[in-house]
Amino acid sequence: MPLEVSVERGEGSRRVFARFPWHVAFIVMAICAIGVWNLASASRSAHAPVWIDQAVMMGVGAVLVLAMCFIDYRRFMGIAWAYYAFVIVLLLMVFAQGRTIMGARRWIHIGPVNLQPSELAKIAVILALARYFHMADNRRGPMGLRQLIVPALITLVPAVLTLKQPDLGTALMITATGGTIILFAGVRWKTVAVVVAAVVSLAFGAYPHLKPYQKKRVETFLNPEADVLGAGYHATQSMIAVGSGQATGKGWGQGTQTLLSFLPEQHTDFIFSVWAEEHGFVGCAVLLFLFYMLVTAGLTITGNARDRFGHFLAVGVTGMIFWQAFVNIGMVTGTLPVVGVTLPLMSYGRSSVLAVMLGIGLLVNVGMRRFVN
Repeated sequence: MPLEVSVERGEGSRRVFARFPWHVAFIVMAICAIGVWNLASASRSAHAPVWIDQAVMMGVGAVLVLAMCFIDYRRFMGIAWAYYAFVIVLLLMVFAQGRTIMGARRWIHIGPVNLQPSELAKIAVILALARYFHMADNRRGPMGLRQLIVPALITLVPAVLTLKQPDLGTALMITATGGTIILFAGVRWKTVAVVVAAVVSLAFGAYPHLKPYQKKRVETFLNPEADVLGAGYHATQSMIAVGSGQATGKGWGQGTQTLLSFLPEQHTDFIFSVWAEEHGFVGCAVLLFLFYMLVTAGLTITGNARDRFGHFLAVGVTGMIFWQAFVNIGMVTGTLPVVGVTLPLMSYGRSSVLAVMLGIGLLVNVGMRRFVN
C-alpha cells in the first residue's frame, strides 16, 4: 500500500473527524477522572501529591492523542521499524546508565524526564508486528512454526531485555500483547499446542533460575498464608483492603488500609485495592464495566479497520489494555501471582500513562478513518 498520506487539512479533515469515536474518548476520560480522584486518596499518606503529576501527564497525553488524530495512521507504518529500533536502544541504555530503584534498574534520565523504556516497548511491538503482518498480506493460511520465527523475535527481544532489568510483569505484558497480535494473524492449532507446551516446559525449567523474590511470589500465590508478614504481605494486605470495602465501600478518603499505609505500593500496582476498599463492590463493578466497554470498543474498531495495518494496530492496543487490566486486578484480588503490572490510567506512572495514551491515539486514529480511502 502506498504511503502517500499526510496531515489532513480543510474539508478532508472535517470529514474524518465527523467519524471520531467519541464513545472511546468518553470512556477514557471517565477512567482518567476516576484514576486521578482515586490517586488523590491513595497519596494522602505520601510525601508528594502524585495525583497532580498524574493529572498533568494525562493532560499531556490527551494533547498527544489529539495531535495524532490529525495524521493518517498509515503514516506510522513508515516509522514502525525506526521506533522499534529506538526503543531497543533505550532498553540497552538502561543497563549502561539506568537508575536503580528497589533493586531493579528500569529507568533512564532524558533531560528532566525519568523514562521507563519498557512501557514504550509495548507500543514498539504493536507497531512493528502490525507493519510486519500488513506487508505479509499475500501469505495464505494459518502460520506454522517456521512462519512464527520473525514475529516471535520481534516480541521476545524487548521482552527479554525487560526481563533482565528485572521486570517480570512488564516483560509478560509485552509478550502477551505481541502474542495476541500473532494469534489474530492466524496460527495453526497444532502449532499453538506445541508453543503452549514449550512455554509450560520453559516455565518449570526457568523456576530454579528465578530471582529469590520472584520465587517467593510464586510460592506465596500457591500458599498465601505461608509468610503473611514477609513475601505474602502485599497480597494479604491487598485482599484485606478489597474485602473490607464490602458492598458500597468506606467512602473516599476513609480507607483504613490506605490511610495507615498498610497497603504497599498503594498508588501504583495496588491502586485497585484502594478503589475497592473505599467504593466497594459497586465501585468495582462500575470501573470493570468501563474497562469492558473500552475493550469492546477496541474490538469493534478492530473489526471495522480498513486495512490489515489498522486492524493489527487496534488488536495490539486492545490486547495491551485488556491484559494489563486482567493481570493487575487478578493479582490484587489474589487470583494471580503478584508480578508488578500497572492498571491502565489508574496506577501512578508517567511512562505507563504515556504508553497507554499513545495506544489510545492509535486506536482512535484507526476508528475515525475506517471509511476513508
